[in-house]
Amino acid sequence: MLESYFEGYITVAVFAGVGALIVGAGLFVSKLIRPNNPNLMKSQAYECGIDPVGFGWSQSHIRYYIFALLFLIFDIEAVFIFPWASQLERYADAGLGGFVLVEMLIFIAILVLGLVYAIRKGVVKWE
Repeated sequence: MLESYFEGYITVAVFAGVGALIVGAGLFVSKLIRPNNPNLMKSQAYECGIDPVGFGWSQSHIRYYIFALLFLIFDIEAVFIFPWASQLERYADAGLGGFVLVEMLIFIAILVLGLVYAIRKGVVKWE
């Protein structure tokens, strides 16, 4: 039974390996056949045909990064909830429906607590 479980992973690993080989071969071939003529003009920053002004470094407010992290957290939440929701009936037929439901409610509660914390800290403003 355990062998059949891992057969799916072996298939995924083989396809991932073949994909990595194809990408690596493409990068290697492109490095071999591309022209390589570096000069000062090519190494400058390009800004829509206008000569660059100032430095390429600027500060951003930390709120943008935290907002992006919150987006990723809730995006990943959807990735975990979708397979659970699609297989919930199978779990219920196996007698695990209540356990799996409570487990997912705990997962969602932890994420809601994180969202409430972020709202109280002023990261997410509902204006």
